[in-house]
Amino acid sequence: MSLDPFVVLDHWDLFARGALMSLRICATAFVFGLLIGAVAAAFSFTSFAPLRWLVFVYIMLMRGIPFIVILFLVHYGMPAAGIRNSALFNGTVALSLFAGAYYTEIIRACVKALPAGQWESARAIGMSPFAAARHVILPQVRSPMIPPVVNTTMTMIKESSVISSITVAELTFQGLVVQGNTFAPFEVFIAVALIYWFITAVFAAVADAFERRLGSAQRAGRMNPLAARYLILDGRDAR
Repeated sequence: MSLDPFVVLDHWDLFARGALMSLRICATAFVFGLLIGAVAAAFSFTSFAPLRWLVFVYIMLMRGIPFIVILFLVHYGMPAAGIRNSALFNGTVALSLFAGAYYTEIIRACVKALPAGQWESARAIGMSPFAAARHVILPQVRSPMIPPVVNTTMTMIKESSVISSITVAELTFQGLVVQGNTFAPFEVFIAVALIYWFITAVFAAVADAFERRLGSAQRAGRMNPLAARYLILDGRDAR
């Protein structure tokens, strides 16, 4: 069996447009998924039981249902409820909700792994809940979060190919278009696979560089200015 590289070269513009669309969808889902994860994780620690149960149900549903089913429920359910949006919008919403459940569990696990009393100690020295989360909790969970967040995001990038089933012109959809025009499935989907691999490899490399930089900063002993304000006693304070 011989492969014809001109099948890909002659349709490079479709592959490029599809890859850019996939990047756009995944970048948006990454941002909103992290926001959903942060809010849901915060709600999971509240003393208000209905919010905790709401987060629990959300996580169980998103993690227990295949993404393609979630996609169809959002895409066909929203018009049934009188809410009409583009397939691109619906696909991005479904992917954000799907990724957000996993980000929620990552954030919750990292926070729960902290030594007991971190939150109470921050509150005891006069920090507001927001300041405690920002200056005490977040700096400690940021580094442990990176590897699982990277793995989840790479899975999300690959799952985004399912959005082609609702006719969003992302990478896999464009591959199907080219395959339909050329009847060359091997060349087309080898190219699609390599593009997905390249996207995930670049993302992993960037995340690894960020993790090393963050680790270097922590090893250098850089202290948060607000923490220094509360925790360092100078000579005047000692007097």
